[in-house]
Amino acid sequence: MKHFKFGYVAIIGRPNVGKSTILNRLIGQKIAIATNKAQTTRRRINGILTTDEAQIVFVDTPGIHKPIDKLGECLVDEAKSAIPDVDLVLFVVDGSTSAGRGDKWIVENVLKSYNGEMLIIANKYDLEKDLTKREENLLTYKTLFEKNYSCIKISAKTGRNFDTLIKNITRKLPAGEKIYEDDEITDETMRNIARELIREKILLYTHDEVPHSVAVIIDSYEEKENIDRICAQIVVEQETQKGIIIGKNASMLKKIGTEARKELEETAGKKVYLDLQVKVVKDWRKKSKDMDKMY
Repeated sequence: MKHFKFGYVAIIGRPNVGKSTILNRLIGQKIAIATNKAQTTRRRINGILTTDEAQIVFVDTPGIHKPIDKLGECLVDEAKSAIPDVDLVLFVVDGSTSAGRGDKWIVENVLKSYNGEMLIIANKYDLEKDLTKREENLLTYKTLFEKNYSCIKISAKTGRNFDTLIKNITRKLPAGEKIYEDDEITDETMRNIARELIREKILLYTHDEVPHSVAVIIDSYEEKENIDRICAQIVVEQETQKGIIIGKNASMLKKIGTEARKELEETAGKKVYLDLQVKVVKDWRKKSKDMDKMY
C-alpha cells in the first residue's frame, strides 16, 4: 500500500529563469505574477497542488542575486528564509545557457549550507537546439555542487516534462497527511493578491526605468457580498516616474487599473472597485524604514 505524501518545496533561482511561470503551470492556475523583468516576485508565495499521491506546497521565492540596495537585501533574505523549513529545493536554471556568475553566487551564498533533498530544474532547455550543447550546459550546473543532484529538463512555456517533474518531486517527499482542502490552490490573502496583480500590470505596461523602483501599498480592502472595494497607493522614487505611470490624461493609470481590476474580479468571483493613487517616496529602496510594507 502506497503512503500518501505531504511536503513543502522551495523554488529557488536567479531572476528571469521562469520560477513563477513554473509555479503557475504546476498549480494549473495563475497565482504568481510573471513578467520578463527582474524582481517581479518580491515575497514568498505558496501554491498548493493536490494529487492522488501527494499534497505539495510550493514556495515561490524572489529571484536571487547579489544585492545592491536595501530592497535587494530584503529579497535575498526572503528567499533564504524559505529554505530551512522545506522538504525539497528546486534549483531552477536557464537550461539554454551555461551556468553564470548569478547561479554560482546562489550556490555559494544560499545553497551551500543546505543538506536536504534537491533537484536541478533546467527550464528553457529546448531553446538550445544543439543536443551536445544542451548536455554541456547541464553539466555546468551539476558541477556547481559537490553532491550529485538529479537534473530534470522542462519547458514552463509548453508544459513539457511536467508529469516527470511532479513524479520526481512526489518521490522525494516524506509520508504525511494533507492539511489543505483538495480545491485550495494558495494560502495567499486577496489583499496580497491585489497588491501583486497591480504591480504586475505596472511592470508590463511601463518603461524600463520604472519597474525596480515601484511598490504597491494596499491602504484598504473592504469585502462585501457583491463587491470588493480596494484603495491602493503606487509608490515610485521620482516625479518623472510618477508622470510615466499616470500618463497623458491619466491614460496609463486607467489602463493599469482596468487590467488589474479585470483579473481581480476573475479571482474574487465578483465585482471589484479599484482606486489607485500615485505618490513619490524618494530613494525608498535604500531605506529600511517601512521596507516590509513597501516591497
